[in-house]
Amino acid sequence: MKEKTMKPRFVEIMDCTLRDGEQTSGVSFLPHEKLVIARMLLRDLNVDRIEVASARVSEGEKEAVKMICRYAQQNGMAERVEVLGFVDNNLSIDWISECGGKVINLLAKGSERHCFRQLHKTVGEHIEDIRQTVHYAAAKGMTVNVYLEDWSNGMKDSPEYVYAMLDALTKMDIRRFMLPDTLGILNPLQVVEYMRKMQKRYPGVHFDFHAHNDYDLAVSNSLAAVLSGCKGLHVTVNGLGERCGNAPLSSVQVILKDQFHAKTNIHEDKLNAISRLVEGYSGIAIAPNQPVIGENVFTQVAGVHADGDNKGGLYTNQLVPERFGRKREYALGKNSGKANIAKNLKELGLELTPEQTKKVTKRITELGDRKEIVTQDDLPFIVSDVLKHDAPEDKVKLINYVVSTAYGLKPGANVRVEINGKQYEAGATGDGQYDAFVKALRFIYRKYLGRTFPLLANYAVTIPPGGRTDALVQTVITWNDDGRLLRTRGLDADQTEAAIKATFKMLNIIEERVSS
Repeated sequence: MKEKTMKPRFVEIMDCTLRDGEQTSGVSFLPHEKLVIARMLLRDLNVDRIEVASARVSEGEKEAVKMICRYAQQNGMAERVEVLGFVDNNLSIDWISECGGKVINLLAKGSERHCFRQLHKTVGEHIEDIRQTVHYAAAKGMTVNVYLEDWSNGMKDSPEYVYAMLDALTKMDIRRFMLPDTLGILNPLQVVEYMRKMQKRYPGVHFDFHAHNDYDLAVSNSLAAVLSGCKGLHVTVNGLGERCGNAPLSSVQVILKDQFHAKTNIHEDKLNAISRLVEGYSGIAIAPNQPVIGENVFTQVAGVHADGDNKGGLYTNQLVPERFGRKREYALGKNSGKANIAKNLKELGLELTPEQTKKVTKRITELGDRKEIVTQDDLPFIVSDVLKHDAPEDKVKLINYVVSTAYGLKPGANVRVEINGKQYEAGATGDGQYDAFVKALRFIYRKYLGRTFPLLANYAVTIPPGGRTDALVQTVITWNDDGRLLRTRGLDADQTEAAIKATFKMLNIIEERVSS
């Protein structure tokens, strides 16, 4: 007798980055930034719905919503764009309609104390106001979803109020009922209990769950909601949101797929791209160890892990980097071990004997003990030094340079370099000393060599703690060389000099590739 296989449950994903995520302290997206994020969410990542704003906030918000709705309408996605609105004598509905919006997420009160203390109304009066608003929205041709704000406290303290609301609202023309843990107070067991009560009392009704992360349980609570029959989840990119944030899109997606075997429409290979875009626009950095999207999550440090990967992927799980458009890296430092270093050598095309590898491993361990950062790009130079070979002569050399800055004038730079034995000179101004320096180099490469200069993808400066003015500065620059990312580091007491060192490391690496 064949076992019955259960059909994977489909879970609808709504991204709230442009509304709830923008409530993160210090985050405010410009209208064109909102459009770029919305376009990537809908077109590339393929989330089912996006909530893009709150009605009647500002003229800038209105402009952003108009731009997003126009784009969505032109691409057959109008029903996937939603705006938070209020029970406010139809002002929100008119505002959304003027923007071209087709869906309102109506904010209603999901707990007795919110209804009584904030609105000063009885449940009957609140229901009647909602009824009038829903009727007006329907007359405008608008789809209505309803948030039951503070639903979690409502189920804890006043469940009869919640049921009275739902008994009435489920008879209205409302597509989805969205159940927020507004203050992030629930744990997974409570989510299971309350969600099952909702499912049992209102079978067939579409419920969404909206988690907040005050107890670091937003992801766990989201999974508990799905396990209890919830049909939709609300997330934000990078977990942005008020206070401790919302459930992160990337974490929710992988847990749904790998732990619960649920289906979504998300294109996982775009998760990293949308995370980096939102990181740049929001100014909120992603923690290096943030699951799925953190810079270090696919970097093996311990040598035993690299050895295990060589012997049948012993230290890998379902979260393989290629799934998210990334690749596994093997860090170099005091914990590297021979296997880790061998992985990096192989990727660079360097072949060493076991004895030579042992010597290189020892040197990298020594550097790690001194807390020096070792990169894959440093490896050929370490190999040359350790094996007593002459270091390959730089093909790109800085002969001399002058950078200047003066009050009221743009910073300038004059640069003379030698490339493959021939010297070139150029000058430029820029928004800073280093910017002027790079513009001069870019001019040389374009005019004299007819080549493009790599684009700067990221620039980070770190200074050792202690606050000394003479502290060494480490500059880490990520370059985009025709789609290939290259990261180089420079160390110096002067920040501009450290950046210049990192720049010439990059130019010599590229020149080696060109000549080979």
